[in-house]
Amino acid sequence: MQDRERTELTDGSLVLRPWRFEDVPRVAHICSDPEISRWTRVPSPYTEEHAQGWIEQTVCEWDSGEGEAAFAVTKSGEVVGAIGLGLHEDYAVQGSIGYWVAAEARGRGVATDALRLVSRWGLRDLGLPRVQLVTDPENEASQRVAQKAGFSREGLLRSYLQVPNGRRDVVLFSLLADELEDGVAGTGSV
Repeated sequence: MQDRERTELTDGSLVLRPWRFEDVPRVAHICSDPEISRWTRVPSPYTEEHAQGWIEQTVCEWDSGEGEAAFAVTKSGEVVGAIGLGLHEDYAVQGSIGYWVAAEARGRGVATDALRLVSRWGLRDLGLPRVQLVTDPENEASQRVAQKAGFSREGLLRSYLQVPNGRRDVVLFSLLADELEDGVAGTGSV
């Protein structure tokens, strides 16, 4: 991904920016919420050491142009979530998106708006033909986020995700480049 070190996305309300080491305490606080580890692969209990290691990894991947482009989701300067776009070239070039949001920011459109921004960046600016995400079948809130951002539900992937206590089914959602519209997934500016 070109020019990732200078990439910041905004819609006028949210700013998605690269992670910084001063974000460690906030990430540790947000990720100590059991709802995040319930729906993601974030470890529980979550410590500042976890946050430090994760941010170090995201900074290295960002600087090298390899792996996931991980963004801190900020509102009024405060970190309220995370979203990342990973590139995959297994069968076809595509981007996979993952996200989490702080408890106090849930239900306020933060995840939907961040997903729209990252989708637009991946499809329009990076030229990806497709972006996708997976959710737990019981995570109805995350499924609503995907649908509000213009994603289509493709189906259930059985025993797809490795988690600490086994494997988990997931629901796959996607958005194609030709489905990107300014009124749906293309809101905001880069």
